Amino acid sequence: MLILLPPSEGKTPATVGNAVDWTTLSFPELNTYRAKVLEGLGTVSAHEDALALLGVGASLRADVERNTRLHAEPAAPAHQVYSGVLYDALDYNSLTPTQRRKAEECVLVISALWGAIRFGDRVPAYRLSMGTALPDVGRLASFWKPHLNAALAAATEDELLVDCRSSTYAAAWTPPPAQTVAVNVFTEADGVRKVVSHFAKHTRGELARHLLTRRGRAPRTPQQLKQAATERWSAELVEGTARKPHTLNLILPN
Repeated sequence: MLILLPPSEGKTPATVGNAVDWTTLSFPELNTYRAKVLEGLGTVSAHEDALALLGVGASLRADVERNTRLHAEPAAPAHQVYSGVLYDALDYNSLTPTQRRKAEECVLVISALWGAIRFGDRVPAYRLSMGTALPDVGRLASFWKPHLNAALAAATEDELLVDCRSSTYAAAWTPPPAQTVAVNVFTEADGVRKVVSHFAKHTRGELARHLLTRRGRAPRTPQQLKQAATERWSAELVEGTARKPHTLNLILPN
């Protein structure tokens, strides 16, 4: 089982430590492409209109300035750098040592800057969304798609993929539908079902934590994933097709 997560918009910068060591990152075959994105990000972030080009507000000016010196910024494990609703719900720091090892083996973060990394990979905090276009790179989702297809094929072969990514990051890599389950979150009241957005991040984080902490074998099929989810939520599984993944719907009371 592999759990696919998006990065958080907000990130917690490391205050001390060595800069990123590219030779230690998972999927080193992506390093050439990572370097190209990093160069484009540095160029845009040094521009006088950097905030507008990156689609962020003035309160994030320090984050954008940090983008210009990422080669030298202190790095920390991804599970420390990524913060926000989903990662708060997953709560890596409260996991046992065994559960942490499982998280570092099972969690893949699809990143606009790094392509794909594992939880233990040490990276600096940065500000970049998968929806951004960079010079000589173009729209990042389109840029990363062929490279992630090649790099992740072997790592994900025969694995159940629990896809907790947002649509922006799902656009950067389409895993094989037969082994993928996309996670949706709804509320339901009086028979009326509504899609939830912000709170869906929290629930996906809770699902990831549940899968990392529950006893027993990890799910290996979509049906087993549904059974694991029903230990905590009302859940239904929508079977996939040759072109579309399975969908796990988690139903929350309103």
